[in-house]
Amino acid sequence: MEADSLGLFLASASSRVRSVTQINCNIAAILRVTTESAESTISWYFKNWFTAVESSYFSLPMGFLTNRLGWVPNLFTMGNLWLGFFSILISLQNVGNPDLLRIAGGLIILAVLCDGLDGFAARLLNAQSDVGAQLDSLADLTTFGIAPAALMYSLSMNDLMLPLTDRISLPAGMILAAIYPACAAFRLARFNVAHDDDHFVGLPSPVAGLIVALMPLAFQETLLIPAPILIGIYVACGYLMVSTLKYSKVQVTMIRRFSPVRLGLVAVFLIGVLIFLGFRYGGDFSAAGLFAIMVIYIVSGLVTFILHLIQEFRV
Repeated sequence: MEADSLGLFLASASSRVRSVTQINCNIAAILRVTTESAESTISWYFKNWFTAVESSYFSLPMGFLTNRLGWVPNLFTMGNLWLGFFSILISLQNVGNPDLLRIAGGLIILAVLCDGLDGFAARLLNAQSDVGAQLDSLADLTTFGIAPAALMYSLSMNDLMLPLTDRISLPAGMILAAIYPACAAFRLARFNVAHDDDHFVGLPSPVAGLIVALMPLAFQETLLIPAPILIGIYVACGYLMVSTLKYSKVQVTMIRRFSPVRLGLVAVFLIGVLIFLGFRYGGDFSAAGLFAIMVIYIVSGLVTFILHLIQEFRV
């Protein structure tokens, strides 16, 4: 009897243990399902929350950010705009001051670098947009249209007056200076409507602006070129911008033939050479050398046009 009672007790205990174990397994399964469901719910919530925040953040009315890195090209474009604006203020701060004019010209030169970097960054980050293109045109008009005009007026045109009567004089310098930004505006508008992938139609506004910016740096103190000739170059740059002369896209040719690393090395080398010449022979020497390079580029368009006329005449 005692043996039978002990057996029944052990069997009952074993059954209870199995029941408790089964209950624990069921509880664990319920907790696991609940935990997975909670994690899934939390994950879904945060995913949709971040998506909503990101969507609202990148669709701001300003339109600066089209993706996570879309602000980088626009930052360079705004740098171009700000440098041009500062150049205008400095040029008109103390009209005719050579030191201020050299600073104003230097700011335009820095803006040329920003203008080149915004397009490079947009292609590199695949962040090209219509808003960025329009913003670039507005920045170029400010920096390479209005800023060079303000600089040139302060440099050589502020005292040009056309007497009408004994008491009334016409500010011929202002009128003459206003021609250039009008040409730049037309040039940029034409480029936005239609442009060639291989050539520029008309002198690019950054090149024209760079030529004007180099004038106070290269010729202000040494007076290698008289003021009337500088004014003539200024007016010629304005005319060439609205002309139909074709100028090669140097950057396109370089990109097709060289890798970005080689292009970077070439750019660093050229900048280093200009800096060395500036320290070795003075800043005027480097500026004059860069000015000569820009003049050669201008002449290249004229030479191409003349050769084209000769070919048509032979035919």
